[in-house]
Amino acid sequence: MNTVLDTLRHDLEDAATHLGLAHDLRFHPMFGGLMAYMAGRPCAWLTPQGLALKLATDDQADLLAVEGTSRLEAKPGAAPSRQYIMLPLSLTRDTPIFAEWLARSVEALRVKPAPKRRR
Repeated sequence: MNTVLDTLRHDLEDAATHLGLAHDLRFHPMFGGLMAYMAGRPCAWLTPQGLALKLATDDQADLLAVEGTSRLEAKPGAAPSRQYIMLPLSLTRDTPIFAEWLARSVEALRVKPAPKRRR
């Protein structure tokens, strides 16, 4: 696996452990990276370019105020993501701070109703 993805995965696992939620975290390969799921719902996308955290609209402005953050652009020329914010390595390596942002992501997942299952 890509060493950047390994590092980002480790950072995310540390943040989840800090929150006591490591048992809820899962990863699946997606588009050359890894999609991270918390309690079965996507919470982050790990790419060779970095880690993008999925956040509620209200939290996005707060995170975008942090130096080095930006909206995810899935591919060159694509429209910026409306939900995923790219984090600088300085933030993902600061476990307590990163854990606070992960907690906001998890809370947004809990507030949003679960998708209905198809029969």
